[in-house]
Amino acid sequence: MVVASSFDDVEACSTALDRAAAEDPRWDAGAEAVLRHHLRLPASSVADAVSIAAQDGYRPQHPDGQASPAEDGATVELVLQRVQVLDALHCSQERSRMAGLAQRLGGSVDGWDATQPARESDLPGD
Repeated sequence: MVVASSFDDVEACSTALDRAAAEDPRWDAGAEAVLRHHLRLPASSVADAVSIAAQDGYRPQHPDGQASPAEDGATVELVLQRVQVLDALHCSQERSRMAGLAQRLGGSVDGWDATQPARESDLPGD
């Protein structure tokens, strides 16, 4: 389940993570999370983005759903994700890395979110 997110360019990762630690479902700072970056790219740039991001351990959320080169003029959504322990510093660094990647390829970043498995304390009462 999504435990933290920010789709606001000016919101600091530390602010988003502070909010996530105070709301249900709660973000567990000591546990690994799947950090997902939501990019909008020209369809013709998706393969390059996936290849470049793979060098840092990122994989596309839907590897079979990538845009084909025939859709050259189209802008498509690409979600790149990896597993990591999430903290404000590393979140900020990765957010900046993804913004640079998207900009180099003629796209933009919508935002990021992080998922963690549901814990018993996050589930509705019996």
